[in-house]
Amino acid sequence: MILEIHDMFSFFKKKSPPPEVPSPPATIAPPMAQPAAPTPTQPEPAPAPAARQGWLDRLKAGLRKTGSSITTVFTGTRIDDELYEELETALLVADTGVKATEHLLHDLKRRVKEAKATEPSQVKTLLADAITDLLTPLQKPLSIGDHHPTVIMVAGVNGAGKTTSIGKLTKHLADEGLSVLLAAADTFRAAAKEQLAVWATRNTVEIISQQGGDPAAVSFDAVSAGRARGRDVVLVDTAGRLPTQTHLMEELKKIKRVVQKADGTAPHEVLLVIDGNTGQNALAQVKAFDDTLGLTGLIVTKLDGTAKGGVLCAIAREKPIPVYFIGVGEKLEDLETFNAREFAQALLS
Repeated sequence: MILEIHDMFSFFKKKSPPPEVPSPPATIAPPMAQPAAPTPTQPEPAPAPAARQGWLDRLKAGLRKTGSSITTVFTGTRIDDELYEELETALLVADTGVKATEHLLHDLKRRVKEAKATEPSQVKTLLADAITDLLTPLQKPLSIGDHHPTVIMVAGVNGAGKTTSIGKLTKHLADEGLSVLLAAADTFRAAAKEQLAVWATRNTVEIISQQGGDPAAVSFDAVSAGRARGRDVVLVDTAGRLPTQTHLMEELKKIKRVVQKADGTAPHEVLLVIDGNTGQNALAQVKAFDDTLGLTGLIVTKLDGTAKGGVLCAIAREKPIPVYFIGVGEKLEDLETFNAREFAQALLS
């Protein structure tokens, strides 16, 4: 079955090509960012589908706490040093970080000069463009299908929403015809296996687990079973831990080594789930887990209600690892593919 996934929750099936034609991988990709304003020779961009528009509304609501302190800077009538100083403070309070804040201010001043802007409202629009350009390198599709199975190892500290995020991804993959096998390798946390098993039952997918088993052994069994049973995806839920817990971080390295023994090309994706509420601490987690595992992507959860949503800018400036998905709530539809322009516009709406 050949799948081409244009956004996270829209899968389109095509007819199978002749056997000699290799199958292209499926991708879970964010929609293409639209230009800020169409030129006279360009048609107006098509309106977002209803489902995506609903997501954008939730994203705007979720980022309101972060964005409100920034947008108030542009309520004055003058573009002067005071405006830039207030904006610098607002960006730092939003946990954008020193390096990203300096970059944005320098870029913004250049844009203001080139555009010959005279109104603070124009500066706000130019800031959205600057944030979009900063975040665009983080916008990358998740590819599924280059390997059978595609082995995705998921890490994160306790409370970040790791297991829930895995469950949401499992449902959407399974709903669209991709066969998924879950590995309950989070054997340290009480009820973690049971939590993942609920998602497995709900989505009618198989789960590999052991009562009190070794996480690496569970992961090995799951990857081996995934290959033997012809599954499309194996999702490995690893134990939640703090990056300062050296002995537990070593356990993650062991899981990765053992997965490689089961499949020499795996893991094909190593994702970290981070809590958007933790701000600069989330950036520290990204750096630590990347040093340990070599991250390929991020899932940023709980952006709703946080005043620290600027951390994505800090990540883009200091550790530009792709952000595959962002979440603004607990519901299934509250996790979506990351789009740089959508995020920038929602932040400053």
